[in-house]
Amino acid sequence: MEQQDWSPSDLRRHGGAALDWVVRYLETIRDFPVAPKMSPGALADALPQEAPLDGDAPESVLADFEKIILPAVNHWNHPRFHAYFSVSASGPGIIGELLSAALNVNGMLWMSCPAAVELEMVVMNWLRQWLGLPPEFFGMIHDTASVSTLHAIGAARAAADPGLRENGASPGLVLYTSEHAHSSVEKSAMALGIGRKNVRKIGVDAAYRMRPDLLEAAIREDRRAGKRPFCVVSTVGTTSVTSVDPVADIQRIASREGLWHHIDAAYGGAAAMLEENRWMLEGAAQADSLVMNPHKWLFTPIDCSAFFCRRPEMLREAYSLTPPYLASQEDPRAVHLMDYRIALGSRFRALKLWFVMRCFGYRRVCAIIRQHIGWAKELAAEIGAHPRLEVAAPVVMSLVCFRHKAGDEATRRLMQQVNDSGTAFLSGNVLDGRFVARIAIGNIKTTREDVQTTWAAVKRFADEL
Repeated sequence: MEQQDWSPSDLRRHGGAALDWVVRYLETIRDFPVAPKMSPGALADALPQEAPLDGDAPESVLADFEKIILPAVNHWNHPRFHAYFSVSASGPGIIGELLSAALNVNGMLWMSCPAAVELEMVVMNWLRQWLGLPPEFFGMIHDTASVSTLHAIGAARAAADPGLRENGASPGLVLYTSEHAHSSVEKSAMALGIGRKNVRKIGVDAAYRMRPDLLEAAIREDRRAGKRPFCVVSTVGTTSVTSVDPVADIQRIASREGLWHHIDAAYGGAAAMLEENRWMLEGAAQADSLVMNPHKWLFTPIDCSAFFCRRPEMLREAYSLTPPYLASQEDPRAVHLMDYRIALGSRFRALKLWFVMRCFGYRRVCAIIRQHIGWAKELAAEIGAHPRLEVAAPVVMSLVCFRHKAGDEATRRLMQQVNDSGTAFLSGNVLDGRFVARIAIGNIKTTREDVQTTWAAVKRFADEL
């Protein structure tokens, strides 16, 4: 019979070439411009418009990858990729991802792959301990924080609306979050049929933290209007400035008012693992759910979003449905992940997180995060001392927001010049009606020298402006 797939020797040869390429890439990654210079459509135009009828040689495919694909890559794994929230795939995470692809399992039921399900339970329990959450929190892995938050708000809706499962949603539900909350909160409301008009964006204080007094006032007003407040989402590490909402105060309000409290710690959860930052999650033990993304600041390849829920029975109420072809023998220790989410199947994401946590350990992870925070504060001090620049928000974690004193256009031009130089890659935001540039530090390979190289580029272009 003709061989269909690669032989073991083929895989060893071509896989070895690919792994050698990965090692060379990571070793020389600082030689690449962080962002490509290209026009939309250039990559698509460089590729055939139809798939090949007969397969190409793997050597040719890898060569085209280097020639055509690589020049169009934004190098998120570059130590000076400071846009959005910088991420990094560490060596252990890359190996875990490789092994996961080779195993190619689906962890929908315990019986479909006991290793995938039980390892996910174990690593989520480890991560729960690192975050200081109590044992009653059930943990599972989604792809992104947006999906984790969607599941949390969906469970909150099910808890507030007992007839939802069979009859559909009843009107009047209202959701509360900070005006600096991630857009995923509003998107979840759209997707779940709650509607954007029923999302209350609560004002913030001078440090961009949700104001509990305004939250209470909004809840009172909605109850007087006959609305049904059901959920509040607080944030530990907002995307705009990494501010930390007063979780404990918000939890007291949620408990008193009977609201589900979801904590978006997608980015800030990593910082909260440090002993000196435990205050960030004060009150979280009583919350209903929390998300933290290991693919942001825990050096795990994207995608890996850790979702914790103190009321997993409401996840089951919202999402469980077992057709006959997926029925399985019940056992109290056999977890069926499909019962707690919308998706039926899932990849073996726990494997790469297990590799990262095993190979680095809590102390080393915290030491790296602590360094990043220290470098951000040092950078903020240097920006603050520059005559043409100013820091735009308090530096709580490893994000520095700054602007050119000449105004929005100068800030935009400064950021674009840094990006066009290939030295670093920054992203922007609008804060208090003014445009700001953002430098996020979070890559495991970033050094103090990398931060200083980025700062040198910022200073050079600021002076030229």
